[in-house]
Amino acid sequence: MTLRFGILAFPNVQLLDFAAPYDAFAAVPDAEVLLVSQTTDTLRASTGLSFLPAVTFADCPQVDVLCVPGGAGVNALLGDEPTLAFIRDQAAAAQYVTSVCTGSLLLGAAGLLQGKRATSHWYARDFLKHYGATPVDERIVQDGNVITAGGVTSGIDFGLAVIQALKGQLEAETVQLSIEYAPKPPFNSGTPSEALPEVLSAAKKRLASSRLEREAFFAKLR
Repeated sequence: MTLRFGILAFPNVQLLDFAAPYDAFAAVPDAEVLLVSQTTDTLRASTGLSFLPAVTFADCPQVDVLCVPGGAGVNALLGDEPTLAFIRDQAAAAQYVTSVCTGSLLLGAAGLLQGKRATSHWYARDFLKHYGATPVDERIVQDGNVITAGGVTSGIDFGLAVIQALKGQLEAETVQLSIEYAPKPPFNSGTPSEALPEVLSAAKKRLASSRLEREAFFAKLR
């Protein structure tokens, strides 16, 4: 029986947010992974890479796992009713409703995180409280059938965790080996608590534009 994964696609999505879980999901036998967007027109990721979604919201079949990635493009969708309606409609019958990075803000905007524990990118996690969620400083957080993951690279860990939930640890470890996921980062600066102060300051400066857009959006909500 085909296991169907649906990954939301949109302009300025963070490339690795969807590419990392895509690779993990696609390595599962009899899996179908669909990139879903409002149209099937060419999209550009935040890094500039162009790609084509597979199906539109209207044509997307019901998926077993809905995955919402993040990136700067999330900001434009926080009040976009067609996108939020698609997320709600698919979530109603999906086995798991999931996100990577700031994709959790879209789950929140769709009304799916009320009373839930959830995570996001470290520089956006605090926004989750605006949607009635409890922000959690963890790489992967599961609350019921909702699974949220931290920023960008957590998409691989997340993908394996979802596979474990669906198919068991043996399959998850087989996929891990198949994609040779054995991370040994050259630096210990992957989280704010590990990074040197000057590194944290530089990262916040680099991410400031998207952060300010979100602050303005939530200020209007209040």
